[in-house]
Amino acid sequence: MSIAVKSLRARGAELADAQVQLRVLHDADVVALPAFARTMADHGVPSLVPTRMRVLQLNIGKMCNQSCKHCHVDAGPDRTEMMSRHLLQTCIDVARDNAFDVVDITGGAPEMHPDFRWLVTELTSTGIKVMVRCNLTIIVANPKYHDLPEFYAQHGVHVVSSLPFYEERNTDRQRGDGTFRDSIRALHMLNDVGYGIEGTGHVIDLVYNPVGALLPGPQAALEQDFKRVLRQQHGLEFNSLICITNMPISRFLDFLLSSGNYVAYMEKLVNAFNPAAALGVMCRDTISVGYDGTLYDCDFNQMLDLPVAGPSRHITQFDASALMRRHIVVDQHCYGCTAGAGSSCGGQIATE
Repeated sequence: MSIAVKSLRARGAELADAQVQLRVLHDADVVALPAFARTMADHGVPSLVPTRMRVLQLNIGKMCNQSCKHCHVDAGPDRTEMMSRHLLQTCIDVARDNAFDVVDITGGAPEMHPDFRWLVTELTSTGIKVMVRCNLTIIVANPKYHDLPEFYAQHGVHVVSSLPFYEERNTDRQRGDGTFRDSIRALHMLNDVGYGIEGTGHVIDLVYNPVGALLPGPQAALEQDFKRVLRQQHGLEFNSLICITNMPISRFLDFLLSSGNYVAYMEKLVNAFNPAAALGVMCRDTISVGYDGTLYDCDFNQMLDLPVAGPSRHITQFDASALMRRHIVVDQHCYGCTAGAGSSCGGQIATE
């Protein structure tokens, strides 16, 4: 499998700097957009505050076996940042002591972290539900990962796997040659241990995001298409489809600018602002933790170096009561989560 593109960091690109990305998003000479907070106010949506803390999302490192064109993390084989074991243990303690329902483990390819299996085992032994964001190809990338399906099943892990499309051409265009075939092989391995099979309790959801400067179509209709094609052409099963809008940050922002699609895409997001989606965004019940332990309102804010507001900004200083009193940090990229049916790590939020 070839790598789709080097990371921005490896290329020495200006957009590897989060502050440069924010300057682009604020540049009225490129496209004059209303401030996101003003748009919310104009639609009667109040300043966003937490509803509860349900999900602790851990980005445990930026190393990945892939380097996809749309990646908002700018992950890749050249990225070496990883969370220390000390901070992983702190995250376990925080999840347990604050009764989080779910720990959502992501990366990069989180499975490449040397303490990944220890982390999952420790979390599940406390009774916490664990979700892992798996790119599928990691399962077949190296023999040491071939038993991941069995490991996931043993620990009752909810697997959420990227599959940009149910056709080879579109998937490989976004993620690199051979990605689709490797993903299909990995899905068969997951099906073989019960993932996606009714009655097993082993859940695998697939993640779809458009190839190009488009908003995703209706999630329910796309799910039907994915299930029909994957079942008929490959004999595969999965539970649900999650549609995620491509966020105008990092490598997707680079694509938008280099392809001349940036202005039209941003205007599309702004014009599709949906107040119902704004009220249901994931940052209202999620805390995101960076590999260095810094706390963020969401994974996207994390990639733009926009930590939570207030005094409790690191996992070692976790203060649930202070975090529940905070105002959620918003910026222009938030239009990506509130356009149309909305977008979150759990899929579309509202009906348009």
